[in-house]
Amino acid sequence: MKLKQFNFVKVNSTNQTAIRILKKSDTDFGIIITETQKKGKGQYGRKWISYKGNIFLTIFYKLEKINFTINKLTKTNCLLVKKVISKYYKKKISFKSPNDLLIKKKKICGILQEKIEKLDQNYLIVGIGLNLIRSPKIKNYPTTNLLELTKYKIDKKMFQNQLKITFEKFLSKYYKS
Repeated sequence: MKLKQFNFVKVNSTNQTAIRILKKSDTDFGIIITETQKKGKGQYGRKWISYKGNIFLTIFYKLEKINFTINKLTKTNCLLVKKVISKYYKKKISFKSPNDLLIKKKKICGILQEKIEKLDQNYLIVGIGLNLIRSPKIKNYPTTNLLELTKYKIDKKMFQNQLKITFEKFLSKYYKS
């Protein structure tokens, strides 16, 4: 299963862009990648702070053959992202329910899922924000980034491609050509 890739320099939100592309095209499986986003969003409508150099992407896919509850998909999506982070950071990575990844009790990644319907088909929009080189300062919520933890700069395009491949492998289990 291949995700169709859409690259942007700047968007308001990768999730909003994914929804727009999904509704206006015949693409059922895709990935939106951007350098920056102006209005990134987190859970409960909170603002996602989008520092240039960090990762902002959204993966969307049809739910037709995936017989998971939304809770199980949330956990699965977190595990898929954790799998890629663990290629660079070998120590403990934990979850903060429902969709944050933490290292040393500090947020490194947030995942925002939205379920939408198009022509009687259900789709999952999976927005991923990962602190690759810079951490936002959030009152009462410690954050970290991979540069700070590993002491070396990770190739952003390579990391994004590894996320894409990891999700494609997961989806291939359900969508046989």
